[in-house]
Amino acid sequence: MFNQIQLSGFSDEISPDFDKQMQVISRLGMKYIEIRGVDGKNITELSADEVAVVKEKLDAAGVQISSIGSPIGKIDITDDFAPHLETFRKLLETAKTLNTRYIRMFSFYMPKDADPADYRDEVFARLKVLIEEAEKADIVLLHENEKDIYGDTDLRCLDLMENLGCDHFRAVFDFANFIQCGMETIPAYERLKPYVDYIHIKDAVSETGAVVPPGMGDGHLPEILASFKADGYTGFLSLEPHLTNFTGLSGLEKDAVHRDTVLTGDEAFALAHDALIDILNKI
Repeated sequence: MFNQIQLSGFSDEISPDFDKQMQVISRLGMKYIEIRGVDGKNITELSADEVAVVKEKLDAAGVQISSIGSPIGKIDITDDFAPHLETFRKLLETAKTLNTRYIRMFSFYMPKDADPADYRDEVFARLKVLIEEAEKADIVLLHENEKDIYGDTDLRCLDLMENLGCDHFRAVFDFANFIQCGMETIPAYERLKPYVDYIHIKDAVSETGAVVPPGMGDGHLPEILASFKADGYTGFLSLEPHLTNFTGLSGLEKDAVHRDTVLTGDEAFALAHDALIDILNKI
């Protein structure tokens, strides 16, 4: 097992009901969540009063926030940036209330069939603004390698990190997303490991792109997690099972694939949790 790491996870995959999320997280013995959906609302939609109620419930359950799983940067690069920036500024206040320094974010959807290089300058200009705002608020932005955004491949993630990476802009390593973009995870790990401050635990099958429990796909989770351990990784491992059609799934992916399953959100999250624990106990 890793030393000095904590398990976290997207608890809205358990249930849209936040009280239910807290019940299951506590039952699993977890002390952190990556907050994204609360009672059917995205975290960016909560008022200051609603965020304060969330904090009260977290404190009562003895649970903390590892990161805000925000949708920042998950708009088209051609969309108006100004309202998105205002949403981000509001989210900085949410992070302060919830006592977390991390906000997960993205590097903008590319137009269909476009060459991402054509939009590199605009991506960088927008990210620089976000990073400057994060620095003023002492927040760390965690860039996730999501499908169809500028930073979806390992090389473009590396481009972002080599040119913009700093104490307030770091990388998330998401195994399944790389697989779904046709990337091999081990070379991606080798390229990006100096910049990774956060790991999403999600596995997938290369042939179909289907998401499967940790260690059951082609993400090489045991090998890469063992390498992270050997490198002294001390960040979070955040479960993102994506094994059911949980509330909000259709809003997370541009082309969300229907997931037929007999598992409840509670069962799917526990399955992913137990599969990860099994991997960690063997490395």
